[in-house]
Amino acid sequence: MNPILVSSTTESTGKTAVALALARHAADRGRSVGYMKPRGTQLQSAVGKTLDRDPLLAREVLDLDTETHEMEPVVYSPTFVEDAIRGREDPTALRDRVVESYGAIADGNDFVVVEGADVYTTGGIVDLTDPDVADVLDASVLLVSEYDDPRDVDDVLAAADAFGDRLGGVLFNSVADADFDQLTEDVIPFLEGRGVPVFGALPTVRELAGVTVGELAAELGAEVLTTDAPTDGFVERFLVGAMGRDAALSGFRRTRDAAVVTGGDRPDIQTAALEASGVRCLVLSGGHRPTGAVIGRAEDAGKPVLLLGANTRTTIDRVESVIGGGRTQDADSVARMGELLADAADLDALVALSE
Repeated sequence: MNPILVSSTTESTGKTAVALALARHAADRGRSVGYMKPRGTQLQSAVGKTLDRDPLLAREVLDLDTETHEMEPVVYSPTFVEDAIRGREDPTALRDRVVESYGAIADGNDFVVVEGADVYTTGGIVDLTDPDVADVLDASVLLVSEYDDPRDVDDVLAAADAFGDRLGGVLFNSVADADFDQLTEDVIPFLEGRGVPVFGALPTVRELAGVTVGELAAELGAEVLTTDAPTDGFVERFLVGAMGRDAALSGFRRTRDAAVVTGGDRPDIQTAALEASGVRCLVLSGGHRPTGAVIGRAEDAGKPVLLLGANTRTTIDRVESVIGGGRTQDADSVARMGELLADAADLDALVALSE
């Protein structure tokens, strides 16, 4: 039995949902399953410790009693990164820790899914990228990728080269309807012609792809300054408004389903964001309340304005954490991903990567 390492080309590809849905599928077919995420990157404070939320979800979804420190042997926090750069972390010792934790999880289980970091290159400073982890655990790799335009193929090919023979195949997730024909008719045949197997393409599903503006506000603890703008719109990404108005407007017009993070004292950026059809809300930092004119424009456009007291850097980090986590935060989300995999990919073939 080889573990399956679920990796990704970029952040927020639905990797966690895919990994847990695969494990749930194997468990439903009578296999004893285990889960680990060697480097915790989706960090939050829990029970007085800094932990990755994904192993906590795995414990719930898969009914595991494995200790969190075994599922997540390395907490890849900013402090850890700083210590590693200063030479205070031993890459060999960290690898040994990962192998030891995996051994404890694999013992008694016949299917183990290993979730990669936020991006497959994370961990290079301690020689623990996803390709490194795949090598040290003798894992087969499922690569999850987004697809917005043909340039994403470069990322897939780079990752395929990094994983080499360990790559079992690619799964495209959250593909927009408008991109399906190009992906299936041109991109997938191209990749397979280059020796990169593709397991399938999953459509965008709103309840998995983002969070509502209301959920974003609640997670951030933000004050909603608008009263009539609806908060049920979905947000799938965010942009930072830190440039001039014309440049900002050009960038905002090319996005979709986005939150714009900017200072509360930047009415030029706020107005530009409100004029862009793909912007769903404003997130203002620094506790600076916008002008009445901006609030009036927001109400007219039906776009909520959220206010936080934190500085812009902290606000960006918090927004990134909420939106980046998407909706893979409960068992229902994992079950929905399982349905998508069953409809658009060969689940049994994916699970067979462990054989």
